[in-house]
Amino acid sequence: MKDFGYTNPLQAPRLVKVALNIGVGAAAQDPKMLDGAVKDLTTIAGQRPVITRAKRSIANFKLRQGQRIGCMVTLRGQRMYEFLDRLFSIALPRVRDFSGLSPNSFDGHGNFALGLTEQLVFPEIDYDSVDRIRGLNIVICTSAKNDAEGRQLLRRLGCPLRAE
Repeated sequence: MKDFGYTNPLQAPRLVKVALNIGVGAAAQDPKMLDGAVKDLTTIAGQRPVITRAKRSIANFKLRQGQRIGCMVTLRGQRMYEFLDRLFSIALPRVRDFSGLSPNSFDGHGNFALGLTEQLVFPEIDYDSVDRIRGLNIVICTSAKNDAEGRQLLRRLGCPLRAE
C-alpha cells in the first residue's frame, strides 16, 4: 500500500489464481501419453486436473476437433499459496543455470506467465516413475492494474525476479 500510495487495503493488488497447464501434442496419435501428464500434474498441484480438448481441427498437426490434447489445473486459496511457496523456494532454485525470472513476462495487466522445461524440478515427482519429460506452463493471475503493481506484489511474495 505504501509503495503505490493506496489508502484503502482493498486497493492493494492480491493473488487471484494460479493456472498450471501441460500440453501433450503427442496425445493426438497416442492417447495413453496423456495419462502420465495427468498423474504428474495431480502430484504437483495436489488436485485432479481437467482434460483439455482441441477447439478446432488442424490437418497439418493431424488433430481433430474435440481430441484430448492436454490437461490443466486452476489453484486458488490455500493450495495456491502452498504451490507458490514450493515453486519459489524449492523448484525454481533446482532449475539448471537459474539466474532469476524475467521481469518482462507480464501481460500488461499484472499477470505473470512462466514456463518450465521439465517437471522434475518439483521434489514430489519421483524421477524413476516418470515415463517422459514434459514442460509445464504456469500463469499467476493477480488483481493488479498494471505490470509495476504485479511485479512489486510478486517480489514481496518472494518471487526471484531478475533486476531490470
